[in-house]
Parts: sequence; C-alpha cells; structure tokens
Amino acid sequence: MLTLIVAVIVALFIGLAFGYFSRKTLLSRMTQQAETEAARIQEDAMTRHKEVLLEAKEEGLKIKAEAEAEIRSRRSDLHRQERRISQKEENLDRKIEALEKRERNIVAKEKEVDRALAQMDEFKKKQVQQLELISCMSTAEAKDVLLRTVEEETRQDMALRIREVESHLKEEADQKARELVAMAIQRCAADVASETTVSVVPLPSDDMKGRLIGREGRNIRALENATGVDLIVDDTPEAVTISSFDPVRREIARIALERLILDGRIHPARIEEVVGKARDEVDAMIQEEGEQAAYKTGVVGLHPDIIRLLGRLKYRFSYGQNVLMHSVEVSYLAGMIAAELGADTNIAKTAGLLHDIGKAVDQEIEGPHATIGADITRRLGKSMEVSRAIGEHHGEAETTSIFGFIVAAADAISSSRPGARRESLEQHLKRLEALENVASSFAGVEKSFAIQAGREVRIMVKPQEVDDLTTVRLARDIVKKIEETLEYPGQIKITVIRETRAVDYAK
Repeated sequence: MLTLIVAVIVALFIGLAFGYFSRKTLLSRMTQQAETEAARIQEDAMTRHKEVLLEAKEEGLKIKAEAEAEIRSRRSDLHRQERRISQKEENLDRKIEALEKRERNIVAKEKEVDRALAQMDEFKKKQVQQLELISCMSTAEAKDVLLRTVEEETRQDMALRIREVESHLKEEADQKARELVAMAIQRCAADVASETTVSVVPLPSDDMKGRLIGREGRNIRALENATGVDLIVDDTPEAVTISSFDPVRREIARIALERLILDGRIHPARIEEVVGKARDEVDAMIQEEGEQAAYKTGVVGLHPDIIRLLGRLKYRFSYGQNVLMHSVEVSYLAGMIAAELGADTNIAKTAGLLHDIGKAVDQEIEGPHATIGADITRRLGKSMEVSRAIGEHHGEAETTSIFGFIVAAADAISSSRPGARRESLEQHLKRLEALENVASSFAGVEKSFAIQAGREVRIMVKPQEVDDLTTVRLARDIVKKIEETLEYPGQIKITVIRETRAVDYAK
C-alpha cells in the first residue's frame, strides 16, 4: 500500500515536471513567433510611414502651387482694380473741377440776375409812381378796381356756365326720371284713400242705445274704460259712433260692440270678457296682416317682432292713406325702380316695405319715424343697407346710398299720386299761403302765385331790379328756403319770370 502511494507521488511529480518543461518550451516558441511578427509589422509600418510622408509632401507641393497660382491671379485682379480706381479718381477730379468752374459761373450769373432784378424793381417802382400820377389812384385802389371788375365778369361767366350745365343735366335727369317713374307707376295700381278716424256701428233699434248706456251709464263707462275710446250714442239714429285717434283701440271697440249687440247680454262683466276676446282677435289679425304684407311683396326672413309691427300699420293712416297699403305700394315701386337701375331689388323691396315701420310705435318713442324705424330694423337683425335706406328716406339723415334715393322716390310717388292722400281745405290753403309768403320774402319779387295744388310756384320779378342772370340765383335761393322751412310731399317747381315792357304813345 505504501509502495503504491509512493509510486503515485513519483508519477505525479514526473507529470508536473514534464508539464513545466513543455509549457516553457511552448512559451519560448510563441515568444519567438511574436517577436518575428512584431518585426514584420514594424517593417510594414515603416514602409507605410514613408509612403504617407511621400504622399503628404506631394499634396503639400500641389497645394502650394495652387496657392501661389491663386495669389498671382488675385494680385493681377488687384492691379487691374487699382488701375480702374485710379482712372475713376482722375475722372472724378476732372468732373469736380468742371463743377467748381460751373458753380463759379452760376454764382456770377446769379449776381448779374440780382443786379438785373434790382434794376427792374427800381424801374417798376418808377413806373408805378408814374401810373399813380397819371391815373390819380394808388396801387391799392387800382387793385380793388381790378378785383371788382374781374369778380363781376367771373360771376357773370359762372352764372352763365351754371345755367348751361343745370339746363343740360336737368334735361337728362328729367328724361331718365320720367322714364323710371312712368315705368314704375304704370306697373302699380293702388286704392284711393277713404279711411277716417271714426267708426260707425249700426243698431237694430234705438232701444239698444239705452241698453248700451246702462243704469246710470255704467255699461258705456265700462266699455269706454276697457277699450279707451269715446262712444257717441245720441247724434245718429240707430247707430253708435266710435271715436278714437288710436285705430287699434277703435277696431277692438267696434268688434266688441258688434258682438255685444248680437249677443244681447250687456253688463260690465260681459263687456270685459268680450273686449278681451276682441283684443286677442285683433292681435291675431295684426299678425296675419303682417305676414300677408310680407308674402305679397316677396320679402322673407323678417323677425317676428317686425311682422307684428308691420301688421299694426293696417290700423294707421296718414292723410287718410292706409300706412300698410302705402308700405306695400312703396315696396312694389322701390323694387321696380331698383330693377330699372340695376340695383339689388331684394334690399330695395325690404326697405320700401319697412320704411314707415317707425309709425307703429312713434306714439311711444320720441323722434322722427324714419329714425325710429332705422333703429328698430337694425336692432332686429336687418342689414345695414336696409336700415340706412329707412333712416334716409325722409331727409332726417344725409342720403348717401342708392337705396335711400330709391325708397324716397317710391315714397314720394305713392304719397303724391292723385287720390293717395286727403287734405283739409284749411290745411291746403295754409300750405299755398306759406309757399307764396316764402317767395314774396325775397327782394325784387313783385308777385307770387302757388298753382297746381301747390306743386308749382310762379314768381313775377321787377325787371328794373332783377336781371336775367339774377333770376337763376333767385330761383335757387327760393328752392333752398322752401326746403329748409316747409314740409311737403313730392316736389315743387319754382318758375321765376322776368318781363320787360316798352310803352310809348304816338301823339
């Protein structure tokens, strides 16, 4: 057993020794190979290094040659530029010398001109003094005489020119206006005004008057308090007259009274009930009339509040002319005129239909109805063109849009046509007298006559005080004063007549 262990140890020792010497031999061989490889690599590196150095030297020489060539080129360019600059400097020097010489010549000439002007001023003063001695007038006096003469001649020339231009423009404008108005009028037909401020309700008998009055007048007082109208029961037999300046109230009272007479039950409680139903019925009629007016004219997209205000115009009258019928007629006319002029017919028809909508609330809001209508339509969403035309159609605002002129013309045609409006004799005479007074207030007027129901004023002037040119200015001045001081529908023609008579007697 011991021998075996010793043998194993010896074998182990021999193996270790063999491995050590084998490893050492292997390491020595590997070291020699590494040294050989390193020597080879070092030799290759030295060879590559020499090649790189050669390439770098060649590249450096090439770059140096290119740089030297570029430097030579730039030096040549610089030399050329220097030569050009020197030439320009020489040219500038020559020009500066020429300018200095010219400036010296100009200064000399200015001195000569100043001396000549001084001599001319002195000569002019001497001439003025001689002219003043000859004419016995100073310079200021002569200037005033000259200015007055020129002013008078200019005024006469201007008057002649103005008369020629106005005559030419008037002929063209009158022709075009006649064509447009004739075209619009012949395409539109409307009823003659016949409404009044009272309504009459027939009674089956005079006994019904007592029932309407009631005990101690309680029934008639209840009806008047509920409707806000005046009832007249004594003037006309078998009829009751309803009087009120508010047409809506008058219509409510008429409907309520007819129903009470038909029903027979007349007492305060029943009166209040019937008046309430009549008021609801009138409100529905107002809505329906507004919608019908918009439908007839083809105007769409109106606000419900505008529809109701439009319907209220059915119960408003102006000089006996129904305002709603007038608005529909103006809408037709405005659309026709706009079509002839090539303008937007929808805007013209809308503005024509709504131009008097302010009259529906003018008793509640202060101001002209045109301004009120423009504010209402602008607040309720209508376009600026429509609101501006409504506000401009009566002259409260300056007319700046074509639709303002169109609506104003259509309104004048509708309200001025024969039978459109009624006017009392007293108002008619006052209007004619006012026209004649305005014309007679001017100097040189001998007589004035308002003719054709106030649509023309003929003025006779004194020929010794007013010449032919002054008649043109006189007519214009009278027109301006009438426009500023009077209100009238349509237009008024002013005719100034100057007549010269030569009278002699043979003896």
